[in-house]
Amino acid sequence: MIELAIAVLVVLFGSALCSGTEAALLSIPLLKARQIAHNRNPAAIALLAIRERVNRPIATIVILNNIFNIVGSIVIGRIAASVFGDAMLGIFSAVLTFLIILFAEIVPKTLGERYAERIGLLVALPVRTLTLICTPIILMLERLTAPLVEGNQRPITNEAEIKLLAMLGYQEGLIEDDEAEMIQKVFRLNDMSAADIMTPRVAITFLYGEDILADVQKEVINSQHTRIIIIGEDLDHVLGVALKAELLAGLVQGNGQAQVQTFMRQARYVPETERADRLLKTFQTAREHLMIVVDEYGGVSGVVTLEDVLEVLTGEIVDETDRNVDLQALARQRRRRLLQARGFRKDLGGP
Repeated sequence: MIELAIAVLVVLFGSALCSGTEAALLSIPLLKARQIAHNRNPAAIALLAIRERVNRPIATIVILNNIFNIVGSIVIGRIAASVFGDAMLGIFSAVLTFLIILFAEIVPKTLGERYAERIGLLVALPVRTLTLICTPIILMLERLTAPLVEGNQRPITNEAEIKLLAMLGYQEGLIEDDEAEMIQKVFRLNDMSAADIMTPRVAITFLYGEDILADVQKEVINSQHTRIIIIGEDLDHVLGVALKAELLAGLVQGNGQAQVQTFMRQARYVPETERADRLLKTFQTAREHLMIVVDEYGGVSGVVTLEDVLEVLTGEIVDETDRNVDLQALARQRRRRLLQARGFRKDLGGP
């Protein structure tokens, strides 16, 4: 009877250890393992190595678990047959099955998932050692199962999962509401193009390059923009960009009779389809604040600024000089007025 009890305890303990270890290792995300490994602890490094290639360690644990369950059940069955006889063997088998399900599967896996990090660090080094010992068997199994798993490797995470984690982190109080909101908005950058965030063509402030600075002094002073587009014969012929501060400095320094184009800088162009995240990188590398947005035919669609890109993340940025907060809304209003004016002229028999 003592021999039977010892055999049952060995099987339950061994199977529970394997089940709990498996659950703990699979419950630790790879990103979390990389974070833990930064402290250079040997157990943490071993844990990271396991998570980076988890198939072999899990195969080792499954092999050991099956050895405990199958071989242990055979040994226990023989001992139980000699102790209880054939009549009680069925009842004993049912009780043993219940004990294995409860104490060798459900309980250890629940504990392994709940205390995954602590258990993972505790078993990482032993599992690595056992994996090295079982490598010949695992290699053989990998060759047998290779046709079934080829091409099925999935990414570690994706955009939707990161958004969900940010939302859950906010709901559980782990991150602040503004942090969660910022994470959500970051992913909008690659979903928006220059055409979505630009100031449209009808709302662009511009000066003609041949204008005499003194003649447009009022327009320069009243402009709410720090950068003014300089054009040629029309808006589709952009000559460059002038800084309002340099135009005002020219007036103060007595250069009012000079043409506006003498104060301009070279303009940069981006297509309407340029993604907002790439725009942000372009603004940083080019050290520019404003770019001309062109359509597929090379015509000017509008202008986009660094501020426009940042507003995707932060919301509308308004300073004390802004009279019109939403220039895109202003452009839509101007477009409606133009259409209404054209309709009115047609009603009068005009062109």
